[in-house]
Amino acid sequence: MAGPEDPLPVLAAAPRRSAASPSTEYGQPMISSTAVTLVEPPRRRRPRRVLRLIRAICRTLPLFTPRCHLPQTTCKLLHAPPSLSSCSVSHLPSSRSTTASIAAASHVTGTLFGPRRGRVTLSLQENPRCFPSLVVEIPVQTYALLREMSSGMVRIALECEKRAPDKAQSRPSRLLLLDEPLWTVFCNGKKSGYGMRREATEEDLAVMETLRPVSMGVGVLPGRSDVEVPDGEVAYLRSGFEHVISSRDSETLYMVTPDGGNGPELSIFFVRI
Repeated sequence: MAGPEDPLPVLAAAPRRSAASPSTEYGQPMISSTAVTLVEPPRRRRPRRVLRLIRAICRTLPLFTPRCHLPQTTCKLLHAPPSLSSCSVSHLPSSRSTTASIAAASHVTGTLFGPRRGRVTLSLQENPRCFPSLVVEIPVQTYALLREMSSGMVRIALECEKRAPDKAQSRPSRLLLLDEPLWTVFCNGKKSGYGMRREATEEDLAVMETLRPVSMGVGVLPGRSDVEVPDGEVAYLRSGFEHVISSRDSETLYMVTPDGGNGPELSIFFVRI
C-alpha cells in the first residue's frame, strides 16, 4: 500500500486472490514474470448497413401526438401543473438513466496504474482475461491522481479534434473515437497536457496478467523480481466501468462501485470536438 504521503482511496470490495498468482511475504501480488495467458477480446459486430439506414429513416419521421378520448375532467387533471398533479416527480427517470437507456452501454474493466513517481496509464479490457483493447498514457503523475482521488471525485476529460474530410471523399473520416492517437487531457477542469494512445508493452501485459484474478481493488505491486529498477513499485486502481456511447463523438466511462460503498467517484470522458 502507499505511504503516508500518498493515501490510496479504499474501495468497498477487496480483490479476489488466486492460488496461481505470485505474491510476496506481505501478501501483496507481485508483477508476474511468467508467460502471458490473456486472450483476444471478442469482436463486436456493427449493425448492418440496412439496419443503420432504417434507424436513420425512423429518426427523421415526425412525432404524432395522439388525441385524448378521456373525459374532460381527466384531461384537465393530466395537464395540471406539478403542484396540482397527483403524480410524484420522484417517479420520473433521471437524466443519466434516460441517456443510458437511449445510448449504447456495456460493462468493461478499467485499470489506472503507473509508477508512484511516474505517469498514469489507462487500460481498458472487455474482461480481466482479455488483452487490453485501449491503452492511453495520461499526462498526470500517479501521486497527483491519488491526491485527487482522496477528495472523493475525479473527472478526467480526453478531447481530440475532428479530422478534416478527405479530398477524395466529401464525408469525414470513419475513425472510431477510441482509435484517436492524440488527446488533450483535463483532470478536474485543469489542463494536464497531451495523452497518447499506444500499443500495450510487455510491462503493461505483465501488470494485466498479475491483476487477472482481481475484479476490483486498489493497491501497490512490489515490482518484478527479475528486474531491478529503483522505485519499481506500481500503484493501481481497478474497477468495473459502465461504458456509455452517447454518439459518434462522445463516450463516457462511469466507475461502478458496490452498493452502499463509500469509494471515490471516477468518470472518464472521451470527446471529439
